[in-house]
Amino acid sequence: MGLSAPAGPSAAAAAYKQAEQALSVARRRGRALVEHEDLAAGSVLPLLADDAVRAFADGMLRALREHDATGRGDLVASLRAWLSRHGQWDAAAADLGVHRHTLRYRMRRVEEILGRSLDDPDVRMELWLALKATGREE
Repeated sequence: MGLSAPAGPSAAAAAYKQAEQALSVARRRGRALVEHEDLAAGSVLPLLADDAVRAFADGMLRALREHDATGRGDLVASLRAWLSRHGQWDAAAADLGVHRHTLRYRMRRVEEILGRSLDDPDVRMELWLALKATGREE
């Protein structure tokens, strides 16, 4: 069951949509009841368990994983470290045990392979969510 936030008659349509969203989450999580208000209070990460989100994430990261499988670099791990350090070259390079110039090269390769710019915050957000949705440590 999905439960909306309390609402009066004038907000019935919005309450119905909230209840539908809560129901969808309840089904994915295998729970009998989810309240819409609880969705905003928690983390977004459980919402990434959806099969469609995982398929998107796998598709987004596929080319990088295929590259890594050839033994020509650790692009996925480098991307994860760079994003987790908010683009701080020295900190991310230290986490990986590589020189910052090596990390810069790898991030340029990520951009080339994906055909997307890491300067774009939407791209960074999508990649971070893709990494979280797949849940694999590379």
